[in-house]
Amino acid sequence: MLQSENTQEATSSYPVTDRVREALAVTQRGCDELLPEGDWVKKLARSEATGVPLRIKLGLDPTAPDIHLGHTVVLNKLRQLQDLGHNVIFLIGDFTSLIGDPSGRNTTRPPLTPEQVKVNAETYYKQASLVLDAERTEIRYNSEWCDALGARGMIQLASRYTVARMMERDDFTKRFKANTPISVHEFLYPLMQGYDSVALKSDLELGGTDQKFNLLMGRHLQSEYDQEPQCILTMPLLVGLDGVDKMSKSKNNYVGISEAPNSMFGKLMSISDDLMWSYFELLSFKALADIAQLKAECTSGRNPRDAKVMLAQEIVSRFHGAQAAEDALADFVNRSKGGIPDDIPELSLGLPADGAGVGIGALLKQAGLVPSTSEAVRMIEQGGVRIDGTPVSDKGLKIGAGTIVVQVGKRKFARVTLS
Repeated sequence: MLQSENTQEATSSYPVTDRVREALAVTQRGCDELLPEGDWVKKLARSEATGVPLRIKLGLDPTAPDIHLGHTVVLNKLRQLQDLGHNVIFLIGDFTSLIGDPSGRNTTRPPLTPEQVKVNAETYYKQASLVLDAERTEIRYNSEWCDALGARGMIQLASRYTVARMMERDDFTKRFKANTPISVHEFLYPLMQGYDSVALKSDLELGGTDQKFNLLMGRHLQSEYDQEPQCILTMPLLVGLDGVDKMSKSKNNYVGISEAPNSMFGKLMSISDDLMWSYFELLSFKALADIAQLKAECTSGRNPRDAKVMLAQEIVSRFHGAQAAEDALADFVNRSKGGIPDDIPELSLGLPADGAGVGIGALLKQAGLVPSTSEAVRMIEQGGVRIDGTPVSDKGLKIGAGTIVVQVGKRKFARVTLS
């Protein structure tokens, strides 16, 4: 159990210089909330005057093996603060993953097994290092201090927060009113995340808007342990490619940062013109003034496609390099003109014994281009299916022996050999 520790008061008086104001502007770019702003300015001023970097924490539970662009919204902010000279801590929640984060849930979230956590954690930091400066990043696992708490320490920690305060949390309140079960272990999650801030003596913790309750818990517990409370910085949740829900693998509206360059480029080009500006603000490293100028040019008549190409090239370059971004653009232009990409999947299918050929709906499903024959029919009716570049309109079409290139929509291709 950590012992109480007195720290220097945040109210110490240090001058607010131009560098402090610049650091504040970097902090606030694209953010949803900075709480309390005044305390953060004091921390920045103290750091500037004393030369002591601030400790900035981001915790991620390895609930899946891959990171998508939605995760990089907070990672980008962490990198910006890292470039200001502060110490950033990439915290892998290997212990809290075993509890399961109830944030935004209307049902109890099943915890991961230790084996799942281990597998996922192995790829997390490697992928995060594509955004962060790995040499200047402190990597920690919260099992370091959470395992050491033991039953006695856990009970003592739980005594520092009330059930009434816990029930103020929006998702708990809704579930309680709806008579939806809330397991006791779910109360432990925000407590343990808050305790991470105590263990790390963090000055600032980052998270999505859905993490606000947990981040505030860190402030509360630091006060309980006589530490200077951290400030919290919440970042908006990136809307997925569908323009409706937050980016999520379960919604299949995501762009994975380890995806192939051509796939990443094509997905980014598919977003709406309006959504593009949100992506610019949250994902681009361009200066806000440059983004504003670009938006004004598009409003005045410039083709928004030009801006979208810039965004897609910037993101692909970040994760795959400049040449990959150029190649992805060339591939996209080729597809737009009806060309066939070089790197399409190939498969062989057998013809029916009667030699009648394979129905177009069954072929599209077997090729993995549609989830069902009914979806194949819908795509044909919408004019979204092509064979060797020619649109297909006959829903009853049967394909005989030979090799064809089948296309569904703008980005799905397969080279199929029937024999």
